[in-house]
Amino acid sequence: MTEPLHRTRRVEALAAAPADRLLPLAERALAASDGEADPGRPPLRAVHPPEVGTVTMTVREPVERTRFLLADVLVTRCEIEHRATRAWAMRIGDDREATLAAAILDAETEAGGPLAADVEALCRAVHHRQAADRSAEWDELAPTVVSFEEMN
Repeated sequence: MTEPLHRTRRVEALAAAPADRLLPLAERALAASDGEADPGRPPLRAVHPPEVGTVTMTVREPVERTRFLLADVLVTRCEIEHRATRAWAMRIGDDREATLAAAILDAETEAGGPLAADVEALCRAVHHRQAADRSAEWDELAPTVVSFEEMN
């Protein structure tokens, strides 16, 4: 059995996961929790409903090591309560549904819900795809690397 992902790694993966993989899984998580603990309690409570805004992206210049503002990035964020567990999500773009789904799946996993293993599997698949994409990108760039001989 594999060790569960740290929450930070899970949230990173949910932020990058395709919406068409998030939405059906989140719907299943809500359906599985409907009326479970407290019949009067809704399966989902929006602490902060999904909202679109911007986040400033900064980068570090590699030579002088100074930070500078690169751009404002459009993001959607939300915070919810599901299975008596608070969770939040932030995704690049303006997809409110996918951001809400990511938050639901984070809460589902954090609370140890019945779909936690499915969420973990999705997150591991996202991390695997990202690693493969980085490797393919490096394979494409590697032939262009210039090596400089050091002068004595």
